[in-house]
Amino acid sequence: MAGQYSAKEPYLSNITENTLLNGPGTSKETRHFVFNLPKSGMEYKVGDALGVIAENPPHTVEQLLQVTGWDGNDLITGPSGEASLRDVLLTQVEIHRVNKKFIQSLADKITPLAGMVKARISKRVRIVVGESNEAEWQWNGDSGNWPEGYAPGSLSEDPSSIITNLVDDAEAMENYIWSRDYIDVIGEFGLNHEPEEFLSLCDKLKPRLYSIASSMDVHPGEVQLTVGIVRYDYHGRSRGGLCTVHMTDAVELNKTPIKVFMSPTKSFILPGDASKDIIMVGPGTGIAPFRAFLEQREFDGGEGRNWFFFGDQSEKTEFYYKEQIEAWLDNGTLYKFTTAWSRDQAEKIYVQNRMAENGEELWQWLDNGAYFYICGDKSRMAKDVHKTLIQIAQDHGGLSEIDATEFIEKTLMRVEKRYLRDVY
Repeated sequence: MAGQYSAKEPYLSNITENTLLNGPGTSKETRHFVFNLPKSGMEYKVGDALGVIAENPPHTVEQLLQVTGWDGNDLITGPSGEASLRDVLLTQVEIHRVNKKFIQSLADKITPLAGMVKARISKRVRIVVGESNEAEWQWNGDSGNWPEGYAPGSLSEDPSSIITNLVDDAEAMENYIWSRDYIDVIGEFGLNHEPEEFLSLCDKLKPRLYSIASSMDVHPGEVQLTVGIVRYDYHGRSRGGLCTVHMTDAVELNKTPIKVFMSPTKSFILPGDASKDIIMVGPGTGIAPFRAFLEQREFDGGEGRNWFFFGDQSEKTEFYYKEQIEAWLDNGTLYKFTTAWSRDQAEKIYVQNRMAENGEELWQWLDNGAYFYICGDKSRMAKDVHKTLIQIAQDHGGLSEIDATEFIEKTLMRVEKRYLRDVY
């Protein structure tokens, strides 16, 4: 029964709670969501993720129909079947961010401005013949390398040149599409696509996965999430994360259906032996699976100690689940709670700094068989934590850099499977 629902056949749930976790004056928006579950068919364990299938904002769909001139009532075949064009744009394709395929398709549809010729020059030599002004120069391809007096007119106003540059320059392409959706691009370059061709270029609407923040044993019939809401302004329009804004703004509590499914983990799991100690590092919304871990560890009992490293901007505004954490500290479920509030003092402090400060004790735990977990940003935080862990093995384990690296990356992570990560 655990596999009854899936990404292809999701469960139509309701959000029953939507609570802002931040205190007054914060620059962040972090929310606690509770979803109801069916009586069977959607069991989960701590460490699993919940897949949520959102819809595009209706106002964005209407703006797209307006700039294209298409009739939203026309029947059309989308990636998931036939529906009205409006419904396909709402529920079947990603329209909140333009993709590379669409930009590349413009290269064959936009012609250069009148009188302009598309050319690629890798080297150019010019000889000016005269009694005293003979000169030679080579162009290296940079716009600033033209000889004085020979600089061409600006190509920035030529749509064809702009598209060609984006197609040829991967970094320029990434920078361009990062902050734009189809409405932005169509407004800039126009559109020569029929709806069918446009939809074939769009990415299929994908579910978003969120680490589950609850234990099913403690909260039967529901699943809980801790989610950072993404909002920003670009090019004169307000935007946001597709799923986070949908859950926050478009879903009415206990009423609006929302598609969900379970995404089980094979590796990010608690030790089978409840007497084992665990160390958890999860700043920001990385707290989510560790709240679930602690609920499960309390429910299961056992002698294993729990040490949690948590950090965010300020204790006043980002101390998520404060009352629950303090209760765990009081009853012994949480053996140690080490915090890193980055903006509560002049010098910024992060979880890896707190790990280094507690390096000797942390190494003792690891040396005695503790499991080590990380959840959160893989591009910076997880890398910094990883480096700190290797340094602790050197400083307090007496290992060389090579041996410390092998111990952390091979023995701890792959052989003994005591170093587990849920990073994104």
